[in-house]
Amino acid sequence: MTRIALQRSLEQVTWLTPQARRLPGMAPMEPGDWLRVDDAFGDQMALRDALILAKSGDVHAMLPSAEAAAQECLDLVLAHCSDHKRYDVTDADVIRPDGVKIAISFEAPLLTIGRLVQEDICILLPSDAGHVLSAAILCFPASWTLHEKIGKPLPAIHQPVAEYDDQISRRVQRLFDGVKVEQPMWRGNALTYASPELFHPRREADGHRPTTEAPNYLRSERQTITRLPETGAVVFAIHTYLWACESLPDEVRAIFLD
Repeated sequence: MTRIALQRSLEQVTWLTPQARRLPGMAPMEPGDWLRVDDAFGDQMALRDALILAKSGDVHAMLPSAEAAAQECLDLVLAHCSDHKRYDVTDADVIRPDGVKIAISFEAPLLTIGRLVQEDICILLPSDAGHVLSAAILCFPASWTLHEKIGKPLPAIHQPVAEYDDQISRRVQRLFDGVKVEQPMWRGNALTYASPELFHPRREADGHRPTTEAPNYLRSERQTITRLPETGAVVFAIHTYLWACESLPDEVRAIFLD
């Protein structure tokens, strides 16, 4: 399902530096800044709508233990939309910034969220093994597959990322244990891709296969972690940006392409 949904502006981007991409590289974030609308909103949301319709079994998963957290997350998203001047929210539906009306389904909270905002949403619950991926709407996976990761703790979620060693694993777990409701956190990353495909799953068994294709696109994620006040679950939200490399300023190209 290849549909091109490219950002045109770097206006909101503040993390395209090597320092900002270091693991875990988290920094404090203003409360309420976990969801954003950018210049690719209409194109990305059209792709999300199509993926949720055609591939809901691939982009959505939820364990029974996460139902309360998913409902709380939907309430938080609806509150955010109500406060955002580009959304129009009623008790039954939401008109998005691109003019599309989305019915609110409290029976399918993450599927509703997936059609309201650009961010992918992962909900992690604490366990004896650390925080476990317990629910997600993941339309734009960057080389991982949701159904291989659902129900797994943080170290297993990050397999087979070579940089995610024991030291990084402990630091990330401390972040998830310690993040406060009133002080969410964020980080950024960036990688080059040959394809503009935003739905880019990859199985663990496939590993990393070197390619001779030219890196024509820069893909960056703004990742945030927010603790839900009622259930205490942690929401990991991913806002994906994608630019054609040829459109980038020389100074950005020099960082990622040289």
